[in-house]
Amino acid sequence: MATRKSPKLDKKQVVETALALLNEGGLDGLTLRAIAKELNVQAPALYWHFKNKQELLDEMATEMYRRMKDGMPGTLGATWQEWLVASNRGLRAALLSYRDGARVFSGTRFTGTLHAVEMEKMLRLFTDAGYTLAQAVRATTTAYMYTLGFVTEEQGVQPLPGERREGYDIDERARRMADFPLTAAAGAEIFEDYDRHFEEGLALVIAGIEARYGIG
Repeated sequence: MATRKSPKLDKKQVVETALALLNEGGLDGLTLRAIAKELNVQAPALYWHFKNKQELLDEMATEMYRRMKDGMPGTLGATWQEWLVASNRGLRAALLSYRDGARVFSGTRFTGTLHAVEMEKMLRLFTDAGYTLAQAVRATTTAYMYTLGFVTEEQGVQPLPGERREGYDIDERARRMADFPLTAAAGAEIFEDYDRHFEEGLALVIAGIEARYGIG
């Protein structure tokens, strides 16, 4: 009896399928078994490319970054402030295009060196402006972690644009918090208008960098 062979898979095919399934079931529902089923193969076939789920997440994050860079406008001639704003806006947009996008990015390790190209440019921009390398690293990573944390919380409320989790109704929250008027009123500043709040927070980060190191 002839043995049925699984169709050949490449790493890119597995990652693209995983990213598509991410939007359907989120990170918690993304399993190697589910990916294998979608690709019509047995789960062990995936282990040729990924030893475990973390390796897959690393490659997924790398592909997300790759797509983000392809879609971002050039920043030639930008100041460090302009570059920081553009890169973090682009990061947020990229993360929001996937359910649990920020959770996938968090704690992953990029494969390859594509990210190092942009990192080198950004650090050079900062050091040319008068920052030490340590200051440049602290400034850029603080902005990055602000964006990652902001989107993680944002997606906890709105997993995808136009979608809202149950339990985050502002009026209902205000009624529950009636004994705490400031806290009740703060709901709209926490769980609504994420675009405006992100921009305000990023501006605060940049102003803090300027104030802390005295370099505008």
